[in-house]
This record gives sequence, structure tokens and C-alpha cells, in this order.
Amino acid sequence: MKSSLAAGAAAAIAVTALAGCSYVNPITTKDNYAASDGTQLVVGDIEALNLIVVTEAEGEPATMIGTLQNSSSEDIAIQIVFDGETANDVTVPAQSSALLGPQDGATEVSGTAPAAPGLTTEVTIVSDAEGGFYVDVPVMDATLPEYQPVLDAIG
Repeated sequence: MKSSLAAGAAAAIAVTALAGCSYVNPITTKDNYAASDGTQLVVGDIEALNLIVVTEAEGEPATMIGTLQNSSSEDIAIQIVFDGETANDVTVPAQSSALLGPQDGATEVSGTAPAAPGLTTEVTIVSDAEGGFYVDVPVMDATLPEYQPVLDAIG
């Protein structure tokens, strides 16, 4: 009888101790984060998701892939620069999204790779309403096979 009482008490203490983890540590799964290879950024009503620059090597042609979502009731024009000189204009429709990339139906955002695959590069995103923002974006090549079709499409 004493051993089952002791086991029950030990179980109650363990449950109480483990339940305290969420009290002491914030629940991070509620936080917004980039769940894939790319980076994200919020610029006013525009949310840039999973931004990645894809290229074969530094100094070679490159393109940016990702998605821009517009939560406003008006179309928003933005400008994206990832190589420091090539400005790419993108209009994101109201309450909709714009896919970035060289594939059909997407808006191509191109330039020259300022960094080698495996590194990051600073991308400038400018909105007339919000101004300019900078975000570090990973540069990828076809080491991961899902990026090979992107490289094939740019050259």
C-alpha cells in the first residue's frame, strides 16, 4: 500500500514539474517564423515569405523565389533589389499574393548573384507607403534538388 502511494505521489510531482515548463518558458510555436529555407519580412501590408536567391555561383545570373502577400484593400507596388543595382518592380494585388520566380505565372526578380551559394545577401525591399527595408536572404544552388528547375529556368 505504501509503495503504490509513493508511486502515485512521484507521478503527481512529475506531472506538476513537467507542466511548469510552459509556465517558465514561452511557447515558441506561437511565434511567426520562417519554416523553410528562406527568409521572411513584413513591410506594412506586404508580407514577404520564403525569400531565396538562386544561382550557380557568385557573379552569375540569379533569381529570387518566394511569395509576397498583400493584406490591404489596394494593389501595392514594391521594388526589390538583391544585387545592389538591378531594380525589379512587383505589383501585389489587393487581398492576394504574387509569386516570385522564373516559372509561368510568377514575377521574375532577377539580377547577378552578389554572394556564393551557402551565404546570405542583403535584399532591399522598397514600398512607396512604407519606405525601404533590408533583409538577409540565403543564396542557394542546386545542392538541394528542388532548386534545379529554378536554375534551369534562368539559364
